[in-house]
Amino acid sequence: MAISYSLDIAADKTVVQLAWHLVDVARSAGAFDASVTPEAHLEEGAATRSGMWISLGEDRPMPWGHPVTEDLGFTPTASVRFRLDGRRGETSEQQDDMIRLTSGLLGRVAGDAVLHFQFEDIWLLRRGAELSLSERDDLWPPERLALVAHPYGRATHAFSEE
Repeated sequence: MAISYSLDIAADKTVVQLAWHLVDVARSAGAFDASVTPEAHLEEGAATRSGMWISLGEDRPMPWGHPVTEDLGFTPTASVRFRLDGRRGETSEQQDDMIRLTSGLLGRVAGDAVLHFQFEDIWLLRRGAELSLSERDDLWPPERLALVAHPYGRATHAFSEE
């Protein structure tokens, strides 16, 4: 079973612009080499050097409603999917890459955003300019907190159980 996380964002950019920013951030972080193009993210996605698969697309409303809209009060326009490769064993390196890329992307793109694990665990939430990281120390050990390049607070946020 794949371990997948989503960064849902109400971006002030188009999905194509987001793809360019994401690839630039990933190259700067050493996650992608020059062969990975923004178009790859929009078509099928691409693997990082650590084995994580990343794809980007428009966030399409679900017929039954969108948990982000209903529970967090904003409507995402785009979603970045991070699928970790559990076959390589420990996934914490890939989670660290996910945080590096998320932090870098949030530094370039304005808009409300949430990074979550399958609408269960909210890792981070940005509303306006306020960034809030989960209070769970198992998600945010000190070395992972150091990867966040923006001022942040700590709070627990959750999706409803419904």
